[in-house]
Amino acid sequence: MPISRLFFFTSKNSRDTLNLLQRFGLSNRCHRCSCIKSRRYSTGRRNTPPLLPENQKTENSLSWSSYIIPTALLGVVGVAVLLHYNDERRAVLKGQGPIQEGNTTKGPKIGGPFSLIDTESQVVTERNLLGNWVLLYFGYTSSPDLGPAEVQKMAKAVDLLESKRNIQILPVFVTIDPQRDNVSQLRAYLKEFDSRIMGLTGSVAAIRQMAQEYRVFFKKVEEDGDDYLVESSHNMYLMNPNMEIVRCFGIEYNAEELSHAILEEIKRVDKSMAHQS
Repeated sequence: MPISRLFFFTSKNSRDTLNLLQRFGLSNRCHRCSCIKSRRYSTGRRNTPPLLPENQKTENSLSWSSYIIPTALLGVVGVAVLLHYNDERRAVLKGQGPIQEGNTTKGPKIGGPFSLIDTESQVVTERNLLGNWVLLYFGYTSSPDLGPAEVQKMAKAVDLLESKRNIQILPVFVTIDPQRDNVSQLRAYLKEFDSRIMGLTGSVAAIRQMAQEYRVFFKKVEEDGDDYLVESSHNMYLMNPNMEIVRCFGIEYNAEELSHAILEEIKRVDKSMAHQS
């Protein structure tokens, strides 16, 4: 048989065969199978189908993310809350709970030595106050409203304890504005409230050092030339005869509540000393 005829016959048969396969829908399937087989043998390993469809993988990834991210955020918030709670437990709030004896608190040490000048221009240190129950207040004579109210409250509380309980308390006023509160200014100011109040002033450095030791915050605000206000924390401390802080009082107390709280602290300390002896 001539080669050209053989080629024609073969081509014809191939076309017929292809038409027959297409008629039964087998051509495409056979073609896909051939491609798959050739790809398997060319790579030398079997192509296993994925365990999960792509869309399911994406959904699962999003599902895990929806759990992991909120959990991590809750963990961070939890740690922050725990740290804040511990800080609050260590802090000594104004007017809340007695301060431990020995001049220490649950947090940093409060108090220390000082050397200031009273309204008679005499040097006063912490040693001069030993043996007295002391009510110590930090303020300034130019305070427009809160300062005078606190000094008046201190004077009234001391008077209540002396007149009704026969308890002697030494009120001490320490200025936080030594630039304006000199000896004469301080003496005239405190005379308007109670002559028993001891006023203390001094150099800027001495006042600042004492304020730092007693954890008293203050700064100048609303300055207009020589006229200014002083923002402060208005701390009022009750100190035992050893000049150790027993309690810190805030502005929320009135005179009657302050005198009652002081009386309770004195009773507690006396009872503790009686048990020790």
